[in-house]
Amino acid sequence: MNEFGAVLQARGLCKEHGQGQGLVRAVDEVDLDVPAGQMLAVTGPSGCGKSTLLHLLGGLERPSRGEVWLAGRRIDALSERALARLRRRSVGFVFQAFHLVEELSARENVELPVLLAGRSPRAAKRRAAQLLERVGLADRARHLPWELSGGQRQRVAIARAMANEPLVLLADEPTGNLDTVATLDVLRLFEELRAAGQTLVIVTHDERVAATADRVVSMRDGTFVDDTRLAGHATGGLGDLLGLED
Repeated sequence: MNEFGAVLQARGLCKEHGQGQGLVRAVDEVDLDVPAGQMLAVTGPSGCGKSTLLHLLGGLERPSRGEVWLAGRRIDALSERALARLRRRSVGFVFQAFHLVEELSARENVELPVLLAGRSPRAAKRRAAQLLERVGLADRARHLPWELSGGQRQRVAIARAMANEPLVLLADEPTGNLDTVATLDVLRLFEELRAAGQTLVIVTHDERVAATADRVVSMRDGTFVDDTRLAGHATGGLGDLLGLED
């Protein structure tokens, strides 16, 4: 099951909470195809189900009904052990609150998923150095998270998410805690990743962030209400988009 080159797919995806009159359908019969290399933005008001959808796509939650497929492999039916292994190796996560390990340096945070995937400490150190250089933080490798700005912490989180070269990068409000300048840095990094062929799904309430994507899907009450493919990218014009001189 890999129609039209899609790396990530959902079919009839539902997530329900409660029962009877208290039943809430956070995600309601969603179908989705995300082609390899696409940057998809998912927008909508708070409580519309977009974060739940992201968690389902990444295997952090299991659906009440429906299917999730990653690179032609159905993942919602995997055992907990197999699903955890798949998340470590094939899915990168970036969250609004960063979720860095506060006791570990920037370098050690990026090394961690490489080590958990079973690779050697030497390989982990080399990969972390490459990624911190890529996100412009090679000179902050030994710093602890509290010694970094919000934008720097998010760039470390993105480096960590990319540590095992995931098939898809899932980001939940990645600029929600950032000022405009830091948002610009993160969006430039996402654009560089997309240009290199990385598949990204970004949940955001910020229309300026959504405008940098290839495609924007809008959600309301757990379902899609609009699906728009954008004509071009804001590459090189991100400063204008965010109200800055670029």
